[in-house]
Amino acid sequence: MKTVIDLLIHNTPQLVTCAAPNSPKRGNDMQDVGLIENGAVAVVGEKILAVGDSNDLLSRYTARQQIDASGKAVCPGFVDPHTHVVFGGDRAHEFEMRIQGASYVEIMAAGGGIVSTMRHTRDASVAELVASATRRLDEMLALGSTTVEIKTGYGLDLKSELKMLQVIEKLDQSHPCDILPTFLGAHTVPPEYKDDPEGYVDLVINDMIPAAAAWYQDSHFAANEAPLFIDVFCEDHAFDVNQSRRILQAGIDAGMRAKIHTDQFNSFGGVATAVALNAISADHLDFSSSAEIEILAESDTIATPLPAVNFNLGVDYYADARQMIDAGAIVALSTDINPGSAPCLSMPLVMAIACRFQKLLSAEALNASTINAAHAIGLGQRLGSIEIGKQADLLILKEADYHHIAYFFGHNPVETIIKRGRVLS
Repeated sequence: MKTVIDLLIHNTPQLVTCAAPNSPKRGNDMQDVGLIENGAVAVVGEKILAVGDSNDLLSRYTARQQIDASGKAVCPGFVDPHTHVVFGGDRAHEFEMRIQGASYVEIMAAGGGIVSTMRHTRDASVAELVASATRRLDEMLALGSTTVEIKTGYGLDLKSELKMLQVIEKLDQSHPCDILPTFLGAHTVPPEYKDDPEGYVDLVINDMIPAAAAWYQDSHFAANEAPLFIDVFCEDHAFDVNQSRRILQAGIDAGMRAKIHTDQFNSFGGVATAVALNAISADHLDFSSSAEIEILAESDTIATPLPAVNFNLGVDYYADARQMIDAGAIVALSTDINPGSAPCLSMPLVMAIACRFQKLLSAEALNASTINAAHAIGLGQRLGSIEIGKQADLLILKEADYHHIAYFFGHNPVETIIKRGRVLS
């Protein structure tokens, strides 16, 4: 007698599992997507029960809902591990400034950049921020992102940073996407501390981090054993290495796991600091040296290039993700969706850019956007691949070959989204 289950997807020409039972992928393993031809996946509740050959699973199970995926590849939901989805206003005018030749730093000096978004975010209500972020998350989900990390960092005072954390929690409670929070009070120095950056560092360490940690303990994230991360923008126009180390250490001491923005504009020394602090990821890395890439390769800190930023800024340099993979570093990808440097909601587009400008193979880009990205937010044992016992976050693609995700660009390769075992579209 067949076992009755909730969902059975079968007859897919490519079941792309991205399986990695014990750890993220690195080196040559990133070229292995765990492909099963004529594959099937069985789901009970929110979890994957079985993975294998369609004939085998069809002989063992009957399902309340069956999907014949003939002619369509199936892969894990994308994980977006570095985003700034919550923000007020926009910076479309900066797009025009860039076209006319203004640099990122010049725009910041003119009152634009992060500080511009800070003003709009401080002025926005919780309801307004939830509504605008929900629209962005809806589009990200439609493009295949089923799990999204979201940072604070546009409040830059205690009240507004806590407001952003409140918004992030409301989004996780109301939106189908799984959401992970990151505290980024050290995104830049706000105008009121322009002449006293050390005073702002003290505010972040002594007031903001304890308040964020207390908020987390009372949040549903803690109840669900979802981590809270601490992040810092370690750059010459933001926080230096010493300040960044102190901020991250304060977060670690408060129970957070470290992340870092670094080497976006120059080789700044943040990589060694991140690895020394056992940071879960180091992000951007556009100017990381070969020596710093070797440091990453010898560590478990995940390198997360953000190629949509470079594409949007129209620059001719990208983080050397090819060298990172060849050296043995763990590599993830992310959109860095934000209103200034990366107004991009699409993980498929990020994969397409990474393949073209950073010379990743399609398999490497997909693993970087699923299993490795899940590990970059501490959830690699729970999701990011199609394996027994993991959360059933699945995508049925429009094409039979997963290579089409990155091969075509500027389109949506996703036909059907299954989140926690529930068919959404």
